[in-house]
Amino acid sequence: MNPTADRNGIQPAVFPPFVWLWTKRVLWGLLALAVALVAFWSYCWTFYPVHQHCIKLAGTYFQLYAGDHEGRLPFDTNGFGDALMSLVKSGDAGEAQSRWSVLTGVGDDGRVFRAALASGAHIPEEKCSRVYVQGFGETDDPEIAILFDRYSSPGGDHMHSPWGPLVREVCLLHGSMQIIAETNWAKFSSNQIELLVAHGIPRATAEHYYALTQR
Repeated sequence: MNPTADRNGIQPAVFPPFVWLWTKRVLWGLLALAVALVAFWSYCWTFYPVHQHCIKLAGTYFQLYAGDHEGRLPFDTNGFGDALMSLVKSGDAGEAQSRWSVLTGVGDDGRVFRAALASGAHIPEEKCSRVYVQGFGETDDPEIAILFDRYSSPGGDHMHSPWGPLVREVCLLHGSMQIIAETNWAKFSSNQIELLVAHGIPRATAEHYYALTQR
């Protein structure tokens, strides 16, 4: 009787050495791939965090502000930076971070707003990572872009990734969001400038808002 056979006389399969060698190589390869994927995901989450500056939520905050201010959106004669701070301060103290985080663009840690909250300092428009168009209320043209990224980023906030196309995220007056590709930004800007002028914004002011998006 063959000592390697089981009680039923069935001979166990014997694999050639090269099969075991390739099996181990495949298993080590799969393990290395899993480690690489985890490392890559960690890298993306660290350097390309997703959905931390939700411009849709900014639209909600604008609507809440309008509801508490007879339909008018924030306005400040010192510039839109201070107007945005009015929105940040309009909620409970515990909501301040959630408010400034959606009024800032990708890569902005909110230090300008945090410092101004602590000191009461003026916020220059040039320090803002999102541009806010002042002077409107909830009854104005809903297609007016009231908040948009100053600079484009790969994938934007909602789909931020190393391989994403360069885009800007935009909040319209009625609270909805649009994603505008960098290749279409010049046309979008031109159309919005004409829309602002048609609704009473001086051309120089309208052009200023969009000039801020040029590096």
